[in-house]
Amino acid sequence: MSFPLLTLTAAVPAVGAVLTAAVPAARRTAAKWLALLFSLATLVLAAAVAVRFDPGGDRYQLTESHAWIADFGVRYELGVDGIGVALVALTALLIPFVILAGWHDADPLETQSKRWRPTQGFFALILMVEAMVILSFEATDVFLFYILFEAMLIPMYFLIGGFGDRAHAGSDENAAAQRSYAAVKFLLYNLVGGLIMLAAVIGLYVVAGNFSLTEIAEARASGELEMAATTERLLFLGFFFAFAVKAPLWPLHTWLPNAMGEATAPVAVLITAVVDKVGTFAMLRFCLQLFPEASTWATPAIIVLALISIVYGALLAVGQRDIKRLIAYASISHFGFIILGIFAMTSQGQSGATLYMVNHGISTAALMLVAGFLISRRGSRLIADYGGVQKVAPVLAGTFLVGGLATLSLPGLAPFVSEFLVLVGTFARYPVAGIVATSGIVLAALYTLVLYQRTMTGPVKAEVRAMPDLKARELVVVAPLIALLLLLGVYPKPVTEIIDPAVRHTMSDVQQKDPRPEVEAAK
Repeated sequence: MSFPLLTLTAAVPAVGAVLTAAVPAARRTAAKWLALLFSLATLVLAAAVAVRFDPGGDRYQLTESHAWIADFGVRYELGVDGIGVALVALTALLIPFVILAGWHDADPLETQSKRWRPTQGFFALILMVEAMVILSFEATDVFLFYILFEAMLIPMYFLIGGFGDRAHAGSDENAAAQRSYAAVKFLLYNLVGGLIMLAAVIGLYVVAGNFSLTEIAEARASGELEMAATTERLLFLGFFFAFAVKAPLWPLHTWLPNAMGEATAPVAVLITAVVDKVGTFAMLRFCLQLFPEASTWATPAIIVLALISIVYGALLAVGQRDIKRLIAYASISHFGFIILGIFAMTSQGQSGATLYMVNHGISTAALMLVAGFLISRRGSRLIADYGGVQKVAPVLAGTFLVGGLATLSLPGLAPFVSEFLVLVGTFARYPVAGIVATSGIVLAALYTLVLYQRTMTGPVKAEVRAMPDLKARELVVVAPLIALLLLLGVYPKPVTEIIDPAVRHTMSDVQQKDPRPEVEAAK
C-alpha cells in the first residue's frame, strides 16, 4: 500500500478541527494558534501533493482505493489530476489567511455567557470545511463525492448564521434575523440541488452498476457502457443543476449575495474562493467526463446562462451600496466567465477556466479581506459612509486598490491571463459569445473604480479621520496574496503546466478538438 498522502491532506485539518473544538473555553488564543498550526501543516501536505504530481504521468495519480460499502459498490477512492492538484493547493493556501484575518471575529461579546465558546467553534468549523473541500477535490468515487458535497453545507451554515458580520446596520435582533435568513437560504438552495443530484447519482448506479468515476469513464470510452441519449441527458441535468447552484450560475445565484453580505469577511472568502469552486470543478470532472454527449447537447444553453451571469452580475455590482454585496455580485460575474470557459469546449477556454478558479480565489480573497479590515474599523458596510481613506490609511487603500485592479483583470495581475484565455477560447468557437462576454470587462472596470473612488478618495469624512492603517497581522495576510497576484500575472507557467494535461484529457472525453483559425491563403 502506497503512502496515503491524499487522505492525510484531508485528515490533518479534520483532526485539527476536533482538537480546536476541545480547547477549554478560557484558552481562546490557544485555540486560534492550534487552528493556524494545523492549517499550515495542511499547506505543507498540499505542497507535497503538488511536488509528487507528474504532469506527464497518468491522468489520476497518488490514488487510493479501499472497500467501503461493498454491497452497493461504494469505495473510498481518491486520486488527483492537474485540476484537482491546483484546487487542493488553492484551498490549503487560503485557509491560513482566512484564519489570520478572522483572528478576532469570533471573540465573545460582553453580553454573551462565559460558558459559550464561539472562538473555538469558529476555527474548528473552518478547518472542517477545509477537510471536506480538499477531499471533494480528491474523490473519484461518485457517491463519496456526493457525501462530501452535501456534508460541507452543515459547517458553512453555522459559520454564516452563528458568526455573522458585526458591522450590521440596525439592531442586534435585526442583524440576527438577517444572518439566519442568509444561512437558511444558503442551506435550502444547496440542499435542493443536492437532492436532485442524489436522484441522478442513483440513476447512474442503476445504469453503470458502480460509482467509480474512472471505471465508468473507461467503460464509456471503450463502448462497454452505453446510455440512451435521453437517459444521459437527464442524468447530466441532475448533476449540472446541483453544480450550478454551488457555482453559482444565474438564475440559481440569489443565495450568494445574502450569504457573503451577512458572513464575516473571512467566511465570505471561504464561500466564494473555496466552497463555490467545488461546483465548477465538478462540472469538469463529472459532467464532461461521465456525460460527454449530453454536455455537448447542453452547451448552447449553458453558454447563454454564463453570458447572463457575466453581464447581470456586473450590472448589479455597479448599483450596489454595500461593499460586500458588490464583491458578491462581482463574483457571480466571474463565475460566469469560468463556466463559459468550461463549456466553450476548447483547450484555451478550459485551461483559462481552471486557471481562473485559482486566480479568482486569490484576487477575491485579497479584495474581500482588505474590505473586511476596512469595515471592522468603521463599523459599516455602506460605501457612502467612507471617503478619503487613502489620506489616513494609505497602505490599506493601496492594497484595496491592487485587489480591485486584480478583480477587473488588469494586465500584469493574475486574473488577466485566465480571463484572456477564456475569451480567446470562447471566441475561437463562439465568436458572438466572446464579444458579449467582453462587456463584463468594461463593467468590471466601472464598479471597481467607482468603489475605490467613493471609499478611498475625496475629502476625509469625520468618521474615518482617526482610522488606523493596516497592522502587522493584517499585512501578513494581505502581502503574500498581492505577491501571488503579481507573480502569476507575469509567470503563470507553474500552474498551467499542471492543468494543461488534465484539460487535454477532458477535451478527449467530450471528443472535441480546437477549431482551426480561418486564415485566407496568401495569393
